[in-house]
Amino acid sequence: MENGTHNITGHLDMFWQADPVVKAIMIGLVLTSLASWAIIIEKSLALGLAARADRSFISRFQNGQSSGPSSSAAARLLGAMTREASGAPWSSLIKDCVEGRFRLVLAEVQRKRRMGLPFLATVASAGPFVGLFGTVWGIMASFTAIAASQNTSLAVVAPGIAEALLATAIGLFAAIPAAVFFNRLTAQVNGSVNILQEFGQEIMIGLTREAALKGSGITLKEAA
Repeated sequence: MENGTHNITGHLDMFWQADPVVKAIMIGLVLTSLASWAIIIEKSLALGLAARADRSFISRFQNGQSSGPSSSAAARLLGAMTREASGAPWSSLIKDCVEGRFRLVLAEVQRKRRMGLPFLATVASAGPFVGLFGTVWGIMASFTAIAASQNTSLAVVAPGIAEALLATAIGLFAAIPAAVFFNRLTAQVNGSVNILQEFGQEIMIGLTREAALKGSGITLKEAA
């Protein structure tokens, strides 16, 4: 416990003694890391709830149960497609309109669910390089100070280099979680969108089949 407290204190001392440019870079990276974690937590919860709501609505729809009011993307997709198909006889033009509405709703859902992910991608790719820039700048400042003091002993060289390397460590601390969760959240978004794509195709098949049965004078109930 004492060693951990000593390490934290030592890192704080290195931060306060660092070059102003390096210090600004480290503060920026810490704030970026906090923003990344806020996005990670918010998106993880939101995507989980959205996927659960979609699956529940689709399951009730497929089982012929009353779906009731729902704010899920699956419910919006069903409502948009059925509204587009109503009010006119089924034709290739109406079919194209329904498919167009399906693509628009799906694109909107995907765009909303991907919000915040580009920030994580930027942090994952740029974070290590920003930290490395701080390290290079700090080492340059350290060597300048060494040259001015004309003392190359380890006691003089080590603190400045350690302060500079702290910037790289913070850059990696910000970038690694951002990279891991960017991949994970992207996979979640893609999976949820694939489910909606399949549901949209199911709706399209149902609408086409219903129009064909009506044209032949057979109702869905009689066909079942």
